[in-house]
Amino acid sequence: MNKKLISLVISVSLFSSLIGCTKQSSETAKSDSASTTTSNAAILSNINVTSGESETVGAANTFIELGSTTTITGSGATVEKNKITITSAGTYSIKGILTDGQIIVNAGDEDKVYIILNGVNITCSNSAPIYIKNSKKTVISLADNTKNYIKDGTSYVFEDKSTEEPNAAIYSKDELTFIGKGSLTVDANYKNGITSKDDLKIENGTITVNAKEDGLLGKDTVVVTNGTITINAGADGIKSTNAEDSKKGYVLIEGGKFNITSAQDGIQAETSALVKNGDITINSGGGSKNAVTKRENMNQPGMRQGSNSQNTNTTNTTESEESTSAKSIKAGVNIVTEGGTFNIDSSDDSLHSNNNLVINNGVFKIAAGDDAFHSDSTLTINKGTIDITKAYEGIESETITINGGNINLTTSDDGLNASGGNDSSGNTGDMDKNNISQNAGKPGSESAGNGIININGGNISVNASGDGVDSNGSIYMKAGTVIVNGPTNDGNGALDYNGTFEVKGGTLIAAGSSGMAQAPSTSSTVNSIKITLSSQSANTLVHIENEAGENILTFTPSKEYASVVVTSPSIKTGSTYKVYVGGSTTGTAKNGVYSDGTYTKGKEIGSVKISSTVSEVTQEGVTVNTRGGGGGQGGRMGGQKGQGKVDPNGMQPPQK
Repeated sequence: MNKKLISLVISVSLFSSLIGCTKQSSETAKSDSASTTTSNAAILSNINVTSGESETVGAANTFIELGSTTTITGSGATVEKNKITITSAGTYSIKGILTDGQIIVNAGDEDKVYIILNGVNITCSNSAPIYIKNSKKTVISLADNTKNYIKDGTSYVFEDKSTEEPNAAIYSKDELTFIGKGSLTVDANYKNGITSKDDLKIENGTITVNAKEDGLLGKDTVVVTNGTITINAGADGIKSTNAEDSKKGYVLIEGGKFNITSAQDGIQAETSALVKNGDITINSGGGSKNAVTKRENMNQPGMRQGSNSQNTNTTNTTESEESTSAKSIKAGVNIVTEGGTFNIDSSDDSLHSNNNLVINNGVFKIAAGDDAFHSDSTLTINKGTIDITKAYEGIESETITINGGNINLTTSDDGLNASGGNDSSGNTGDMDKNNISQNAGKPGSESAGNGIININGGNISVNASGDGVDSNGSIYMKAGTVIVNGPTNDGNGALDYNGTFEVKGGTLIAAGSSGMAQAPSTSSTVNSIKITLSSQSANTLVHIENEAGENILTFTPSKEYASVVVTSPSIKTGSTYKVYVGGSTTGTAKNGVYSDGTYTKGKEIGSVKISSTVSEVTQEGVTVNTRGGGGGQGGRMGGQKGQGKVDPNGMQPPQK
């Protein structure tokens, strides 16, 4: 889908007023979208529609033999030159070759027409080879063990130029369903492959569509329950377009195998994209190597992207240009998955919802040129296996809630990103909307926004070049395990929040640079140790043990680091803990964490007796920043040893 971008001149001082359109609490997510499509739409947590009853076809009562001379045996159809017209309900078996001709269905409003394609090759140079002008419903059955071919020309001659119909190689004005175990190849050289202006349903068959524009288009719905579907589309792969009825305009996939290559969106639903099961492979926009996102790199050491302290009066200008949406799965209201396997490579976002996105289950392997998962309002992950191998940002929404699942992600910017408003990425240079302060020029004075991250379970591993876990509001963690290998530059942090970060359960390990390092808030009920070090090379062990020498943490960050934050129920108030770097271990690591083996001590950095929720250990001679982020953890903590100088403005001066 193309959209015209006008010239944008955005002052950073005004930017914070543009990014928020919804508000959420830490427990619930309420959408207040400005979009007409989503303003009154229900937020789904589960798939609430079904595919309905399946179709079967009986014995044919009319037989059509295509050829240089077409013969019809039975009633309900006529032939005039190279046009065969079906005029009444019934079951029609068609086979043979029709060159530059048409199969036209023009039956009664209540007539149900069954067409059995029993090995056909139909071409039409100036219109749709199969054109369903009128019926209550048409069912096309692909006869077992048959191969069927449909091909149109590069230009159409329309009966009514004002409507420009038909515009697809197989075109139906009414409900259209495909069944059967045969194969169908559609070469659409003019525009779309298969189109229904009503519902389009595929129950079975091996269907290949090569389309100049859209592959499969059902205005009201597109429903697939089974089959093997291959689409090569010059525009969108699968598309439903009804924007007038909130109960329509959806794509439902209950099963089947899909291989979609699209220049634009792979699957696009005006309302909801719903997946219960299936094996789905999508390459949209040429894949992540052809990323549409071009962003300014403002990662200067000691300066956050878009920081008002440096850029209060600057502007960002983008010239007017034509931009193409090339997301793999896109929905105007909801995306919900309850299962399935997803292998996605997108130049834009991989999964993108303008409102709500819910992952109840599924196996995902994703490479994205922009966001892997994006939702404007709420994004919930309840279960599933998610492997994001490449993305600009990994998981982005105003409210992110993770209740379970195994999540591994690698990003060139933020890993988890809770930000306000809709997604502007891919359109203009990104000024990191999460970190715009309303107190321009005051170091460490970023204001909290509406972003919320709730972590209630799951195993999350983040490898981020930008912020690892980032909220322009607050973060709440109750359970689960979060491991962050964060940035190596001091302009970002492994953790970044502007409100509070309350930890009431679970385990958090966050390693990265020290310039913007934060620990959880002192309002947490699980204790944390924040360790500040001189720069350590990648894969250098950091080890924490208690007074008895028992292992609390043995961890190898995968990148260079100077800060490690550990939050764990194993860190007890009143106990003393020693911190080491270097050394070796005989254990086996999972995501860098060793749960077994024997640790051979490296260099002792210091020790701390836990007397408050957040304690610090700082390597002697190293300067520590005091960035609080609303949690009150900044500054000098009790019981620390080897403390360096503290900058009262919360910014880290150059290390000596």
